[in-house]
Amino acid sequence: MKNKSKIDDENFEWSAQEFKKSKTFQDLPQSLQAKLASRKLRGAQALPTKISTTIRLSSDVIEAFKASGSGWQTRIDLALREWLREHTLA
Repeated sequence: MKNKSKIDDENFEWSAQEFKKSKTFQDLPQSLQAKLASRKLRGAQALPTKISTTIRLSSDVIEAFKASGSGWQTRIDLALREWLREHTLA
């Protein structure tokens, strides 16, 4: 899959004139600066419990989990855990 940037109304390339008109964070009203600064950012996970990996699964399995909505990868993890509890690996 090729990664091409999509230019549209929400993701356009700025011109030099648009950069000139833009404001820095310090130019924003104090109330907006405070609101933006208070946003919680996710830090490093204290105790990583999962390992990033690549696995090949059947397309129908992936489609079924994705169709169930957000969190589909977590549901695959839970399904595999349940299978391991019920089965013995030889």
